[in-house]
Formats: sequence, C-alpha cells, structure tokens
Amino acid sequence: METLFWSCFIGGALFAVVSALIGDLIGSWIDGIFDAVSADFLKPVITASAVTSFGGAGILLHRYTGLGNAAVIALALVIALALAAAVYFAYVKPAENSENSTGYSTAELPGKVGEVTVPIPSEGFGEVMVTLVAGNTIHIASSFDHREIPAGTRVVVVDTRDGTIQVSELYENQS
Repeated sequence: METLFWSCFIGGALFAVVSALIGDLIGSWIDGIFDAVSADFLKPVITASAVTSFGGAGILLHRYTGLGNAAVIALALVIALALAAAVYFAYVKPAENSENSTGYSTAELPGKVGEVTVPIPSEGFGEVMVTLVAGNTIHIASSFDHREIPAGTRVVVVDTRDGTIQVSELYENQS
C-alpha cells in the first residue's frame, strides 16, 4: 500500500516539475486534444497537486496512524480533494480572473473621447487617436456634424460606419 502512495507522491511531484520546466512546449504539441473534456478542475496544476497530496497524506496516515488500508485511502482522498480545491480557489481561479484582454471592438468606441491627430475636413476624412485600456489606437475619422475639426481638438466618438469613426467636437463644461 505504501508503494502506491510513494508512486503518487513522486509521480505528482515529477509531473509538477516537468510541467513547470517544459509545460509550454508539451502544451503546444497537444494543443486542443482535451478541449472536449475541458473542465477547470482538470487543469494540470490541480491534478498534480491532488495526486501529490494523495500520496503524501497516504504515506503519513499509513505510517503514523493505526487506521486500516481502506480508511487510509478514504482519508487521503478527502485530504487530496480538499488541497486541490484550495489550490483551485486560492491560485487558479484568481489567476484566471486577473487576465485582461487587450482586444476591443469598434462597437465599443461610441462615447469614447479622443484627440484629432490629422485635421478632419467638413466633407472628408482625418485621423483621431482614441485612448482605450489597451493603449492608444488611431482611427480614420469623419465629422459627424459636417464641420471642420482642427488637429489637437478633443472629440467624442458618435458612431462607427464602414471602418470609419464619426466624431463630434467635445465641449467641456468650464464652470
């Protein structure tokens, strides 16, 4: 019985080390294979922590308690599941929630404030720099009000049409 626990302990620890060292390389080789069974609790870091803690708990319970084999296995499983859940809620889930996307959609642009970088004629196109979470983006722009807008003017995006943003001069309250 102790051989099973030692195998799980060493195997889980080796899996964690190998994953840390060459996990990205292996991940690119098998990319997409397990998408059909994708589940948060099957992530390698959680699986490795469960297998390793099952082995470690089994070793300790087998050596230092008078429990029978079935009780040791059951208790080691409970401990492994509890530690895997702790890893998931303390490490994996917060890491997933902290990821930010740098992508944006042109549908998000109306209402955003920008600055004219190339003057916009009353009938024609210029250029506007809009600041988003991802950084500054440059867009081809036309005047929504059909008025000239000089470079350096702060504008607000009113609409997007055919890859062009339509802007209007931003009049800020000066009180």
